[in-house]
Amino acid sequence: MMVAAYLIYATLMVFAHPQFIYPFGPDPFDAPGFRQDVVTDRNIAMAVAEGSDDAAVLFFMGNGGALAYFTFTLEAHVNADRTIAAMEYPGGGGIPGKPSEWGLKADALAAYDWLDAQHDGPIVVHGFSMGTGLALHVAAERQVAAIVLDAPYVTMCALMTRASWLPACWMPGVQKWNSGALVPRVSAPVLVQHGTADQLIPMAAGQRLAELVDRAGLDVTFHAIDGATHNNLAGQAGYQGRIDMFLDRVLK
Repeated sequence: MMVAAYLIYATLMVFAHPQFIYPFGPDPFDAPGFRQDVVTDRNIAMAVAEGSDDAAVLFFMGNGGALAYFTFTLEAHVNADRTIAAMEYPGGGGIPGKPSEWGLKADALAAYDWLDAQHDGPIVVHGFSMGTGLALHVAAERQVAAIVLDAPYVTMCALMTRASWLPACWMPGVQKWNSGALVPRVSAPVLVQHGTADQLIPMAAGQRLAELVDRAGLDVTFHAIDGATHNNLAGQAGYQGRIDMFLDRVLK
């Protein structure tokens, strides 16, 4: 009976797990200084603020909420006068559609191609939480100047295993989000910031990913942010300064 119940639970979670991966919120994004465009034949919603710096940043948010909840991160780039283009996800913030790993990764590449056609200077990819997988995916498939990762994971399926007591990384039909596998195809310098009090994605995951980047022979900078949790990392003192210092070094 116990084995049968476990198998039923596992089968149900294969179908239900996207609801837990993508708990997007309904709040629409509406920030001063940003315009909103629907771009490419994939109808990707982008929020864009123009800056005068040579670099442009392509930002990928996390899976909790909507882009409206990531103002601290967006403002870090706006304050530095960098152009910032943030991809909004289908299913959140009033954007129609159903999210999936494959769909979001295809959207991320299309968003990069759109930004690359608009912008003559270097492009930086910046991801938070789930969005770090999109940033690394773009960096593995396209030419980027730098990569900024906030609270990254090695594989999201390992986090699912911890939460569900299921071998998610080995289960067919589960969206794996394997960032570690992307590292050998990345060539740009990497900045990782992770909170020491992060209980959703433990800092050990960010450290492990940074180690993989280092072993691949890439320029990697890791910052452990004392006392920061998963949700307040971008609001900690020095957040923008660490990004500015990294980008100033690797871009100039």
